[in-house]
Amino acid sequence: MSNSFHWASQFGELFVSCCDEYEDDNKDYAAWFDEEDLAYLNSIGAKPREIFDYVEDCCSAEGDEPTPETALLVAAVRRDYFLVEQKGVPSTKVVPQSSLPPKPEELDGIPWLPRIIAKAEAKLRGEMDDDTMYGCGGDRAFLEKHKLHAADFLRVVWAAKGDKERILRFVKSGKWD
Repeated sequence: MSNSFHWASQFGELFVSCCDEYEDDNKDYAAWFDEEDLAYLNSIGAKPREIFDYVEDCCSAEGDEPTPETALLVAAVRRDYFLVEQKGVPSTKVVPQSSLPPKPEELDGIPWLPRIIAKAEAKLRGEMDDDTMYGCGGDRAFLEKHKLHAADFLRVVWAAKGDKERILRFVKSGKWD
């Protein structure tokens, strides 16, 4: 188990190390992590593929979104949910990409909202399949358009506890009711 006091700095060091691997043209993310790294990731409810997705997009964007700080903030919300709601016990369920709402599906005239809600719920529970990324380019475009940060949206979805109307009101107003 990782030292909970230093978990964030450990995440940052691991993220930089993974970026170095990626930029050295090592795309075999499974080889990036030793047993200690994997134990650490398990302790915060993270998966190697999730780290790879953020590293790949960050490096491809030359440090722009998603930034290492965004990856850390998203990991922090997932970690908190994992420890508080799941009591440190990972879910055994996987949400396949095919079960997500289609990209053009709308909620009250807002395209992508049903999809990003479903992805955020799966991300919180640690149930994303390896082919799905919370915070992908489509998610980032949605969040930017609505002036929301990926980590903040996760918190809103967590607090709404399945109430999609409450999430909708937040997206429209930027305020929690």
